[in-house]
Amino acid sequence: MLSFLAAFAVTVAIYSLFTLGLNVQWGYAGVFNFGVVAFFMLGAYAAAAFTTEPAAGGFDTYVGGLGPKLSPPFLQGEEWVPFVVGAAVASLMCGLLAYLLSFPALRLREDYLAIATIGVAELMRNVVVAERGLVNSERGLKGIPRPFYSFFSPDNYEYFYLLLALVVLALVFLATERAVRSPWGRVLRALREDETATAASGKDVTAFRRQAFVVGAMIMGLGGAVYAYERGAVSPDTFTHFAGTFIFWAMLIVGGSGNNRGAVLGAYVVWGLWIVSLQLLGYPLPEALRNRIFYIRDMVLGGLLVAVLLLRPQGLLPEERRVSIWVERLLRRPPEAVGARPSGDRTPTS
Repeated sequence: MLSFLAAFAVTVAIYSLFTLGLNVQWGYAGVFNFGVVAFFMLGAYAAAAFTTEPAAGGFDTYVGGLGPKLSPPFLQGEEWVPFVVGAAVASLMCGLLAYLLSFPALRLREDYLAIATIGVAELMRNVVVAERGLVNSERGLKGIPRPFYSFFSPDNYEYFYLLLALVVLALVFLATERAVRSPWGRVLRALREDETATAASGKDVTAFRRQAFVVGAMIMGLGGAVYAYERGAVSPDTFTHFAGTFIFWAMLIVGGSGNNRGAVLGAYVVWGLWIVSLQLLGYPLPEALRNRIFYIRDMVLGGLLVAVLLLRPQGLLPEERRVSIWVERLLRRPPEAVGARPSGDRTPTS
């Protein structure tokens, strides 16, 4: 039971990284990214291809292993190096892709931007399936080095990786919280609410949208790397639009966009519903119900989304409305402190 809960929590922590990245893009800046799976796939494959040892023989033939070769001699052989190097490469690669994609895509309206990001995701999937020398095409990459794997037994390693994933999630959560509470974050929210007014105030609307798109993509790339090192293998079959884009949107909508805590809560709720459907297969169910359990799961998830959109469109944890800390302090000060006369003060006039 404990191992099951640990595996569940690890997956939720990883998926929370994607919802946090999507929240930066959509929840705060209003950038409609419907190609999350592209950054999911790029992050996972970049980390895996850069740090996995080359394979030659049989059906598996690919390059890989660049990270360990480029690391300093005194760090070679350290089990944490591939994880750190792979995570950094994954984030940078996804940030670069988002930066290049932002020039044509962010000039489009929301509906066309969604179509463009979907097209990029499908293009990337086709490239991965066709490329054999670097990512082993549809067979995928195996033997991805897992950090500190030799220090733990296979039964206990999941608990260590849970701790590692929670540390990564906590760092990203704190960083995004600090960012969205800064002047930069206030500009993003202003941009989301009224782009014309934000531009009229002298802000470069396109530049801020690009920054939010890149930052969110880098967080997603980090999530892809953490996913790859947890699984130990990646293949194109994993990265579908349903499991790599739709589910993250469902998590953010259910939890509450514009609220980082809501993004994490939504990951727990939706993935919990997902896992419950899988656990039902272990019970004696009628054959007709057993054969349709996955369709029922999708229907329940869709029903949950409809219910949230109708009954609580702001999500389980709505966005916190806040103003500048200086305005808050000003509003909390008594009238005497801001130069106003007390109500009983009457200065005689001549």
